[in-house]
Amino acid sequence: MTSKSDVLKFKLDQVNDPDSFNGVALEIFHYQRENNETYKDFLKHTNRFRIEPAHWTDIPCIPVSFFKTLDVRTGSWKPETIFTSSGTSGHTTSKHPVKDTEFYLQNTRIAFENKYGVLSDLTLLALLPGYLERQGSSLVAMADYFIRESKEQSGFYLNQHQELAAVLNNLKIKNEKVILLGVTHALIDFANAFPINFPELIIMETGGMKGRKKEMLRSEIHLQLKRAFGVPAIHSEYGMTELFSQAYSKGDGIFHSSDTLRIRTRELSDPFQLLPHGSSGAINIYDLANIDTLSFISIDDLGRTFDEYSFEVLGRIDNCDIRGCNLMVV
Repeated sequence: MTSKSDVLKFKLDQVNDPDSFNGVALEIFHYQRENNETYKDFLKHTNRFRIEPAHWTDIPCIPVSFFKTLDVRTGSWKPETIFTSSGTSGHTTSKHPVKDTEFYLQNTRIAFENKYGVLSDLTLLALLPGYLERQGSSLVAMADYFIRESKEQSGFYLNQHQELAAVLNNLKIKNEKVILLGVTHALIDFANAFPINFPELIIMETGGMKGRKKEMLRSEIHLQLKRAFGVPAIHSEYGMTELFSQAYSKGDGIFHSSDTLRIRTRELSDPFQLLPHGSSGAINIYDLANIDTLSFISIDDLGRTFDEYSFEVLGRIDNCDIRGCNLMVV
């Protein structure tokens, strides 16, 4: 018998415009309101259990901190795996139970290939120290899948900078399409030690300075990396433990959402008051791929939206704990 969760996942394949996103988002809201005890309690305590939103922007979002201490599963099922955030010593980390790992991986693939082409046509090199050295990273799960689906020389690198430099030089000579995906502090270390003039290389940073180096403006970091690699722009990936969907920037600091993801900003003093496009505020995330957990999440980043599909991240709200995936300030 086909479950409601499976029906909704099938419908995600049909989300390709504002109307279809809105329709599926409203279906997911009703499904999670009735079958997610954490969300149900939240709606009751905020006197929003009986609301009937007319649009996805009317759907209440839960604080992202719920993923740290509460059961966020919609329905009753045993996780195949649990994604965890890196956090810092002394802080409680987020935990995102995963009902269907293959569904997560396929959703990440669709989002990536829509922006960068099919994985089998490119070489993906991943420089992810810190993430590789712990269990439960959704970023590592995604990168591992992409590496397996891309060309033979694709692979992970921990601290083998000299080996990575040799591979890049070889791929440059062969005129291969290459993406170097890396946590920001590791990309800076590599760029300082092994600069290479490779204009066709796509450098994609995932954020994450997190106490490794002094805080730098994103523009300063991107300029440093562009000079080291001779590239015209630095790309970025936006994702986090609590999400199944990603957004990508191709170098202008503006992220473009995948089909299953939308961003809006809210008033800092009123979590249920959304702001118009162009206004800076705290970020709400609407991730339709989170069908089995919670799709509607308010997070502790500041941002600004430009339209339904594009946004930028401006930094962290003061006094929020540091997360491994947080981006640098603009």
